[in-house]
Amino acid sequence: MSIPAIELMTALRSGQSTAPRLTWYGPDSERVELSGRVLDNWVAKTSNLLQDELDAEPGMRLRLDLPAHWKSVILALAAWQLGMEVVTGDAEAELLATADPGPGAAAGGVDAVLAVALPALAMRWQGGLPTGVLDYAAEVRSHGDVFMPHVDPEAGRPAIRTAKGAVHVHGALLADFAAAHDAGQRLLVPAAEGLESVLAQALGTWKSDGSVVLVHPEVEVTGKLRAAERISGN
Repeated sequence: MSIPAIELMTALRSGQSTAPRLTWYGPDSERVELSGRVLDNWVAKTSNLLQDELDAEPGMRLRLDLPAHWKSVILALAAWQLGMEVVTGDAEAELLATADPGPGAAAGGVDAVLAVALPALAMRWQGGLPTGVLDYAAEVRSHGDVFMPHVDPEAGRPAIRTAKGAVHVHGALLADFAAAHDAGQRLLVPAAEGLESVLAQALGTWKSDGSVVLVHPEVEVTGKLRAAERISGN
Protein backbone atom coordinates (compact mmCIF):
# COMPACT_ATOMS: atom_id res chain seq x y z
CA MET A 1 0.00 0.00 0.00
CA SER A 2 1.32 3.44 -0.90
CA ILE A 3 1.36 6.02 1.89
CA PRO A 4 2.40 9.69 1.64
CA ALA A 5 5.91 9.05 3.02
CA ILE A 6 6.58 6.49 0.27
CA GLU A 7 5.12 8.79 -2.38
CA LEU A 8 7.27 11.65 -1.10
CA MET A 9 10.48 9.60 -1.39
CA THR A 10 9.50 8.57 -4.92
CA ALA A 11 9.01 12.23 -5.85
CA LEU A 12 12.33 13.29 -4.31
CA ARG A 13 14.35 10.69 -6.19
CA SER A 14 12.59 11.20 -9.53
CA GLY A 15 11.92 14.95 -9.81
CA GLN A 16 15.06 17.08 -10.15
CA SER A 17 16.85 14.25 -8.34
CA THR A 18 20.28 15.93 -8.43
CA ALA A 19 19.07 19.21 -6.92
CA PRO A 20 19.74 19.88 -3.20
CA ARG A 21 16.87 18.81 -0.95
CA LEU A 22 18.48 18.85 2.50
CA THR A 23 21.55 20.87 3.49
CA TRP A 24 22.94 20.70 7.01
CA TYR A 25 25.17 23.28 8.70
CA GLY A 26 26.68 21.93 11.90
CA PRO A 27 29.42 22.80 14.38
CA ASP A 28 33.09 22.54 13.37
CA SER A 29 32.34 23.95 9.89
CA GLU A 30 30.17 20.96 8.92
CA ARG A 31 28.20 21.21 5.72
CA VAL A 32 26.34 18.20 4.36
CA GLU A 33 24.27 18.46 1.19
CA LEU A 34 21.87 15.74 0.11
CA SER A 35 20.23 15.75 -3.30
CA GLY A 36 16.85 14.09 -3.75
CA ARG A 37 18.54 10.92 -4.99
CA VAL A 38 21.07 10.82 -2.14
CA LEU A 39 18.41 11.62 0.46
CA ASP A 40 16.29 8.75 -0.84
CA ASN A 41 19.36 6.49 -0.77
CA TRP A 42 20.04 7.27 2.90
CA VAL A 43 16.39 6.72 3.77
CA ALA A 44 16.27 3.40 1.87
CA LYS A 45 19.42 2.13 3.58
CA THR A 46 18.07 3.19 6.99
CA SER A 47 14.69 1.56 6.33
CA ASN A 48 16.47 -1.66 5.38
CA LEU A 49 18.61 -1.47 8.51
CA LEU A 50 15.53 -1.03 10.72
CA GLN A 51 13.66 -3.82 8.96
CA ASP A 52 16.45 -6.38 8.53
CA GLU A 53 18.50 -5.83 11.69
CA LEU A 54 15.90 -4.65 14.21
CA ASP A 55 12.81 -6.46 12.85
CA ALA A 56 10.91 -3.19 12.46
CA GLU A 57 7.46 -3.40 10.90
CA PRO A 58 4.29 -1.29 10.53
CA GLY A 59 2.75 -0.24 13.81
CA MET A 60 5.98 -0.40 15.82
CA ARG A 61 7.26 2.76 17.47
CA LEU A 62 10.68 4.36 17.04
CA ARG A 63 11.68 6.83 19.76
CA LEU A 64 14.08 9.50 18.52
CA ASP A 65 16.16 10.55 21.51
CA LEU A 66 18.07 12.92 19.25
CA PRO A 67 18.38 16.65 18.58
CA ALA A 68 17.15 18.17 15.34
CA HIS A 69 19.83 16.98 12.91
CA TRP A 70 20.01 15.67 9.36
CA LYS A 71 20.38 12.11 10.66
CA SER A 72 17.27 12.52 12.83
CA VAL A 73 15.32 13.53 9.73
CA ILE A 74 16.63 10.49 7.85
CA LEU A 75 15.58 8.17 10.67
CA ALA A 76 12.09 9.67 10.83
CA LEU A 77 11.60 9.34 7.07
CA ALA A 78 12.83 5.74 7.19
CA ALA A 79 10.43 4.89 10.01
CA TRP A 80 7.52 6.47 8.12
CA GLN A 81 8.44 4.61 4.95
CA LEU A 82 8.13 1.41 6.98
CA GLY A 83 4.76 2.45 8.39
CA MET A 84 6.14 2.95 11.90
CA GLU A 85 5.17 5.56 14.48
CA VAL A 86 7.77 8.19 15.43
CA VAL A 87 7.74 9.32 19.06
CA THR A 88 9.97 11.69 21.05
CA GLY A 89 10.62 12.49 24.69
CA ASP A 90 10.00 9.68 27.14
CA ALA A 91 7.21 8.03 25.19
CA GLU A 92 7.12 4.25 25.14
CA ALA A 93 8.58 2.57 22.07
CA GLU A 94 9.89 -0.76 20.83
CA LEU A 95 12.99 0.76 19.21
CA LEU A 96 15.22 3.62 20.35
CA ALA A 97 17.64 5.77 18.32
CA THR A 98 19.87 7.82 20.59
CA ALA A 99 23.07 9.84 20.69
CA ASP A 100 23.55 8.81 24.33
CA PRO A 101 23.61 4.99 24.34
CA GLY A 102 24.83 4.59 27.90
CA PRO A 103 24.03 1.64 30.17
CA GLY A 104 20.55 3.05 30.86
CA ALA A 105 19.61 3.54 27.20
CA ALA A 106 17.49 0.42 27.08
CA ALA A 107 15.53 1.34 30.21
CA GLY A 108 11.81 1.57 29.63
CA GLY A 109 11.36 -1.71 27.86
CA VAL A 110 12.71 -1.01 24.37
CA ASP A 111 13.55 -4.09 22.31
CA ALA A 112 16.59 -2.62 20.54
CA VAL A 113 18.83 0.45 20.65
CA LEU A 114 20.52 2.23 17.76
CA ALA A 115 23.51 4.44 18.63
CA VAL A 116 23.67 7.49 16.34
CA ALA A 117 26.98 9.35 16.08
CA LEU A 118 26.20 12.96 15.17
CA PRO A 119 29.52 14.26 13.72
CA ALA A 120 29.09 14.57 9.96
CA LEU A 121 32.05 12.41 8.97
CA ALA A 122 31.69 9.76 11.69
CA MET A 123 32.07 6.30 10.14
CA ARG A 124 31.38 4.56 13.43
CA TRP A 125 30.70 5.24 17.11
CA GLN A 126 33.82 6.46 18.89
CA GLY A 127 34.44 4.26 21.92
CA GLY A 128 32.68 1.19 23.20
CA LEU A 129 28.97 0.46 23.12
CA PRO A 130 26.91 -1.59 25.56
CA THR A 131 26.18 -5.16 24.50
CA GLY A 132 23.33 -5.35 22.04
CA VAL A 133 23.46 -1.69 20.95
CA LEU A 134 23.77 -1.33 17.17
CA ASP A 135 26.11 1.28 15.67
CA TYR A 136 24.08 3.21 13.06
CA ALA A 137 27.02 4.81 11.28
CA ALA A 138 28.94 1.55 11.00
CA GLU A 139 25.97 -0.53 9.83
CA VAL A 140 23.80 1.64 7.61
CA ARG A 141 26.10 1.83 4.57
CA SER A 142 26.09 -1.95 4.10
CA HIS A 143 22.35 -2.07 3.49
CA GLY A 144 20.57 -1.95 0.15
CA ASP A 145 19.92 1.21 -1.84
CA VAL A 146 16.34 0.18 -2.66
CA PHE A 147 13.73 -0.46 0.02
CA MET A 148 11.04 -3.11 -0.30
CA PRO A 149 8.81 -3.54 2.76
CA HIS A 150 8.23 -7.06 4.05
CA VAL A 151 4.79 -5.96 5.27
CA ASP A 152 2.70 -3.29 3.55
CA PRO A 153 2.19 -0.17 5.69
CA GLU A 154 -1.32 0.93 6.59
CA ALA A 155 -2.60 4.47 6.05
CA GLY A 156 -4.71 4.44 9.21
CA ARG A 157 -1.88 3.66 11.62
CA PRO A 158 -0.26 6.47 13.68
CA ALA A 159 2.77 8.12 12.05
CA ILE A 160 3.72 10.63 14.75
CA ARG A 161 2.57 11.57 18.22
CA THR A 162 3.34 15.21 19.01
CA ALA A 163 4.53 16.63 22.32
CA LYS A 164 0.99 17.95 22.90
CA GLY A 165 -0.49 14.50 22.41
CA ALA A 166 -1.90 14.95 18.90
CA VAL A 167 -1.69 11.82 16.75
CA HIS A 168 -1.30 12.07 12.97
CA VAL A 169 -1.87 8.94 10.89
CA HIS A 170 0.19 7.98 7.86
CA GLY A 171 -2.53 8.74 5.37
CA ALA A 172 -2.79 12.35 6.60
CA LEU A 173 0.87 12.98 7.45
CA LEU A 174 1.44 15.53 4.68
CA ALA A 175 -2.03 17.02 4.94
CA ASP A 176 -2.26 17.46 8.72
CA PHE A 177 1.26 17.40 10.19
CA ALA A 178 3.41 19.00 7.49
CA ALA A 179 3.70 22.81 7.62
CA ALA A 180 2.29 24.80 4.71
CA HIS A 181 4.87 26.48 2.43
CA ASP A 182 4.94 28.19 -0.93
CA ALA A 183 6.09 26.09 -3.87
CA GLY A 184 9.80 25.76 -4.61
CA GLN A 185 11.18 27.54 -1.55
CA ARG A 186 14.73 27.13 -0.31
CA LEU A 187 13.74 27.23 3.36
CA LEU A 188 15.97 28.07 6.32
CA VAL A 189 15.01 25.82 9.26
CA PRO A 190 16.74 26.49 12.61
CA ALA A 191 17.50 23.26 14.47
CA ALA A 192 16.90 25.19 17.70
CA GLU A 193 13.14 24.95 16.99
CA GLY A 194 13.28 21.28 17.96
CA LEU A 195 12.92 18.02 16.09
CA GLU A 196 9.13 17.98 15.88
CA SER A 197 9.03 21.42 14.26
CA VAL A 198 11.92 20.59 11.93
CA LEU A 199 10.13 17.47 10.69
CA ALA A 200 6.93 19.41 10.04
CA GLN A 201 8.82 22.18 8.21
CA ALA A 202 10.85 19.73 6.11
CA LEU A 203 7.84 17.65 5.08
CA GLY A 204 5.90 20.75 4.09
CA THR A 205 8.82 22.10 2.08
CA TRP A 206 9.37 18.85 0.17
CA LYS A 207 5.65 18.45 -0.40
CA SER A 208 5.80 21.83 -2.16
CA ASP A 209 8.86 20.79 -4.21
CA GLY A 210 11.26 22.91 -2.17
CA SER A 211 14.48 22.29 -0.26
CA VAL A 212 15.64 22.69 3.33
CA VAL A 213 18.70 24.32 4.90
CA LEU A 214 18.88 22.98 8.46
CA VAL A 215 21.18 25.01 10.74
CA HIS A 216 22.63 23.95 14.10
CA PRO A 217 22.04 26.43 16.98
CA GLU A 218 25.79 27.17 17.19
CA VAL A 219 26.01 28.24 13.54
CA GLU A 220 25.48 31.94 12.83
CA VAL A 221 23.12 32.59 9.94
CA THR A 222 24.94 35.35 8.11
CA GLY A 223 24.02 37.22 4.96
CA LYS A 224 26.84 35.33 3.23
CA LEU A 225 25.28 31.98 4.19
CA ARG A 226 21.85 33.10 3.01
CA ALA A 227 23.24 34.26 -0.30
CA ALA A 228 25.39 31.15 -0.84
CA GLU A 229 22.43 28.85 -0.19
CA ARG A 230 19.95 31.07 -2.10
CA ILE A 231 17.55 30.98 0.83
CA SER A 232 14.12 32.31 -0.13
CA GLY A 233 12.11 31.49 3.01
CA ASN A 234 12.60 32.42 6.69
